[in-house]
Amino acid sequence: METDQPLLSVGFSVNYPNRPGTLRRVSFEVGKGEVLGLVGQSGAGKSTIALAILKLLGLKGGSTAGHINFRGQDLMKLSEREMRSIRGREIGLVLQSLLSSLNPALRISTQLAEAWRVHASGSKRDCAVTIERALASVALPQEREFLDRYPSQLSIGQAQRVLIAMAVMHGPSLLIADEPTSALDVITQAEIIKLFARLNQTLGTALLYISHDLLSVLSICHRIAILYEGEIVECGPVQQLLDKPVHPYTRQLFGALPHGLERLISKRPFTLPVPFFPLGAGKPDRRPVPQSWLEPAKGGAKPVPPQ
Repeated sequence: METDQPLLSVGFSVNYPNRPGTLRRVSFEVGKGEVLGLVGQSGAGKSTIALAILKLLGLKGGSTAGHINFRGQDLMKLSEREMRSIRGREIGLVLQSLLSSLNPALRISTQLAEAWRVHASGSKRDCAVTIERALASVALPQEREFLDRYPSQLSIGQAQRVLIAMAVMHGPSLLIADEPTSALDVITQAEIIKLFARLNQTLGTALLYISHDLLSVLSICHRIAILYEGEIVECGPVQQLLDKPVHPYTRQLFGALPHGLERLISKRPFTLPVPFFPLGAGKPDRRPVPQSWLEPAKGGAKPVPPQ
């Protein structure tokens, strides 16, 4: 991983007319090919950070002050027209709301084609080849029968994969995933986490993984930034935060992890069958991880079919 110049470096504050100081001096970096986890409780401002990076806060009446350096240029100085050439092409976004992200009246093929035309031009064959590659990268069928479906005819897991296919279609160097597993069942969550890890490893796509689920963040991230009351209070490698958390909120979060989990950290991506606790639970839960979860499956783990 190249570390001389980060892919993304931000330092900004966010205000809303009725909520001044929503985010204060938020600062972090994402290296090329790195997976950075952004963790915080619901309402802490995680999604606000994603929208601020893409300069979309104005749609909600928010304002951003500071810098957002991406690939050597400050996005804060770009016009809306210039930003449109970056959103979706150089920075992909996967939102948590599947229903609002896919148009229920359009077939999947139409929506994928529209996502292609925004940043590309060429023949129908060029479009079809790109769509096939994008679907293959997220383990979705490329047959016409699947492409002719409407969003209501997809499972939740399939719909999430379609959104990810749209986000990676143009080969972005950075992918922002905002709570991408919050609406999924446990098995599908595990598959989506593995998918993000594979995209990072095979395509070299850097990932800003935003979640309130600390276990999913631990499973794939190289470093973690902790967001608390509108500020990044701590940021560092996973093992460092596990061994020596500094901020009281970080200590509370990691103190709630079960014993034995640290043995899984070196084997990312890993998945656990069920969540142990809600993030930010007041009383630490120190139940041990069952030994069977820490031992590799004999003969290799059996893959779970895409949902």
